[in-house]
This record gives sequence, structure tokens and C-alpha cells, in this order.
Amino acid sequence: MMKENKVRALLNSGRPGVSTRMWSTWPGYLESLGNIGKYDYFEFVAEYVPFTQEELANLARTAELYDMGSMIKVDFMNRGYVAQRAIAAGFQSVLFSDHHTAAEVRETVNMVKPEGPGSEGHFGYPNARFIGMQSHIPCMAHVERLNDIVLCFMIEKQSAVDEIDEICAVKGVDMVTFGANDYCITRGWNPADHKEDWRAAERRVFETALKHGVQPRAHIHSWKAPSHLQRAETTGKTSSEKPRRRNQ
Repeated sequence: MMKENKVRALLNSGRPGVSTRMWSTWPGYLESLGNIGKYDYFEFVAEYVPFTQEELANLARTAELYDMGSMIKVDFMNRGYVAQRAIAAGFQSVLFSDHHTAAEVRETVNMVKPEGPGSEGHFGYPNARFIGMQSHIPCMAHVERLNDIVLCFMIEKQSAVDEIDEICAVKGVDMVTFGANDYCITRGWNPADHKEDWRAAERRVFETALKHGVQPRAHIHSWKAPSHLQRAETTGKTSSEKPRRRNQ
């Protein structure tokens, strides 16, 4: 029996979800999160820190021991390779950074989707761990497993905000989140000087996502989230509202 993708199950259920970021590759930190018992999944920010492929597998299996899901944030330039290796190690979702256009998003989705009839994907069937150490399952079960990987995209460029409708319409985009720092850089701003402006862009991104049945994912620093973030999957407080899911 194929092992469950906890992040996909959370999205499909419409329940609110809570996660937190982790910079360390030491599984002990992840065990501490698991013992707290309040987190649905964790995000390993691989874009920011050094790591090995062995460490990716250790993080994924530790999360499984505590019945948590897993997400990895990857760089833009080597995103295809790192995302495929992380998925093969057992990660259940991928957060992609620094995309500018819907065309880039579509290209990325195809990097981690399976090949086959009706698909433009490029991911085959490597003999690897995957979720729950299931290296040898039937081919069509593996296709289902790859299609269950949750794909989230950082919307953090002015051009991406301009194309947010087109990005959310790309088949395979499950979640979006907003990156204020990078967005402000593309506008020539310091975030502290233009908080209302970038908050307006964030609101536009999340409202557009909900319209397309894509789940917003909000980063918050307090339980008192702004009103437009209360409908989003968050790293803190979430609401119980479920976006209109589209066929993936």
C-alpha cells in the first residue's frame, strides 16, 4: 500500500495547516518539533543552507516517524535537480523560489511531474527511497505518488505579481506564497518604507489564488494575522476556509 503524502492529504481535506521553517539538517531539531505535536509539516529552507543528499533522507524519515509532512525550499538555478533528489529522498512538497513568469512556472512543474500520456513531465522512476522507503512500487502507483507531490511557488517578483492569474492557471500549481523582500527589491524599495504597498500586492496574490482554487500560504510572525491572511495556509495561524479546488 502506497504511503500517504501528509501535505497533499491536508490540502485535500480543507483543514487548516501549521508549519514552521527549519535551517538545520540535524534531525534532533525535527524530533523536537514532532514532540511538540502541533505542526502538520516542516519547511527545510535548503535555499539558505548547505546540505547533503543523505541529510535530506534523514530529515524526511524523521518527519515520517512523527507523522509530519515535509517541504523543501529550493534555489531557482538548480531547482529541477534538487527538487527531484528531495522527492526521491521522501520529501512530500517543494517550495520553488524566484520565478518571474507563468512560462517559468510551467517549465518547473514539468520537471517534477511524471512522463506519460497526457503529461509533459520529465520525471522518471529512479530507484530511490521516496515517502516511507518504498523504492519498488507499481509504475502507475509511482505516477500517482509524483502527482501527489505538493508544488508551491514563491510570488516575489513584480513580473510574477503581474502574471499571477496566468501562474495560478498553470496545471500543477497547488499553493502560492508571497516574498516581500524580493518583491520590494524588484520595485526598488526597502520593505519598511513601503509596507502598505507590498501588503496590497500580497493581498492581490492571495485573493487571485483563491479565485483559481490555489491555496495561499502565509508567513506570519504573530497569531494576530492581517485579515487577508486569515484565509491562507500559514506558518502560524490558519482559518478553516477551503479554496475551491480545481482538477489537478
